[in-house]
Amino acid sequence: MGSQQINDVDEIMKDLKKYPGFKAYIIMNNEGIVIRWDQVDTEMPYDRAVHHASLVLDLCTKTRTHMQNLFDFPDNQVESIQLRTDEYEMIISQYGNFTLVVIQDSRAVEEVAPIAHQEIPGGADDKIEG
Repeated sequence: MGSQQINDVDEIMKDLKKYPGFKAYIIMNNEGIVIRWDQVDTEMPYDRAVHHASLVLDLCTKTRTHMQNLFDFPDNQVESIQLRTDEYEMIISQYGNFTLVVIQDSRAVEEVAPIAHQEIPGGADDKIEG
């Protein structure tokens, strides 16, 4: 990774931490090696980040396999996985050789206005129906 790419990742992670309810992130390669991780308020231990990485990569592999068995191309391509409980939300996205996991407080996310009630930029007063 070049130094410009590292700076770009740092800036993106700083912006990500500003979102309401943000709790933690983990960046790993697709062999499960944790490259970066951080958690708000307390430090996430490395072994916990590795544990997440192992489980997440297994979930991604199984999800991709099942989607390919269930649907035809191009509808079977998994871009991200979103898991939600009453307390937490985990968003997993794979791109190239890397996987990003973001964990957030789902209660804080609910407090932000749902997208279905936001106005369409540049449009009339139409609402997105969801």
